[in-house]
Amino acid sequence: LNNNLARYILTLSGTLRSPKMDFHPPFLMLMPVPLGVETEAVVTIIPQDFLRDSQIRVKLPELELADGTRTCPFSVEFPEGKNIVLSSDGTANELTCRISFSSSKPMSFLGEVLLIDQEEN
Repeated sequence: LNNNLARYILTLSGTLRSPKMDFHPPFLMLMPVPLGVETEAVVTIIPQDFLRDSQIRVKLPELELADGTRTCPFSVEFPEGKNIVLSSDGTANELTCRISFSSSKPMSFLGEVLLIDQEEN
């Protein structure tokens, strides 16, 4: 500085933290039910390492039945809302997610229900 040409070495260190969501339970198995009867389960979403508020959205699978028609027998509800809100200490609120399944035709499914934040995590 001030025409001083001495070299300065600046060392920076940090930890890369990427937002993620943990789930309790970590996987979900809905019980078989008679046709037209709804079954449901509750999942707790535990946001971690979020740097700002966000909102969850859901991608539900569309299934193809034996007759070629496509359907989505799942529904998702967030009873307390789907906003991830950071507290003053940097932790995020847990979210409750209710996943339901009902079908008037026989089917089984093994796959993913995707829960995604605003940053596509």
